[in-house]
Amino acid sequence: MAGNCIRAWRSAGVPKEVLGVGGCRTFSAGSGKAKKGSKGGAAADAPKESTLSKEVKSTTVVGANILKDGADPKILPDSEYPEWLSHLLDKRPALSELRRKDLETLPYEDLKRFVKLDNRARIKENNSIKAKN
Repeated sequence: MAGNCIRAWRSAGVPKEVLGVGGCRTFSAGSGKAKKGSKGGAAADAPKESTLSKEVKSTTVVGANILKDGADPKILPDSEYPEWLSHLLDKRPALSELRRKDLETLPYEDLKRFVKLDNRARIKENNSIKAKN
């Protein structure tokens, strides 16, 4: 729309300096050169088949290497890992479940979690009320 207006002014003989569009950048709709047989790059985005064998996948942590010259770490038996690691997968109670329990009988960790989740819920509620106003 703005391009049509500028073209109209140029055709009327108004110089570029007056219009202030000497360094104006325009955008094209496309290059017009599409690859044969492709539709929007969907084929390029398709997942590739893995070339790793099942044995390698079951004995190593594939993709966990962060070093340039390093190798992927091997999977160890469960007895080789620290005990706290297995507790990371434990399910922790949700806020609704904690609200149903008696707060005075909750263990310290659950009470701490309740306070954190309750504060977060109150902040979200206050923010939504302010956003509506």
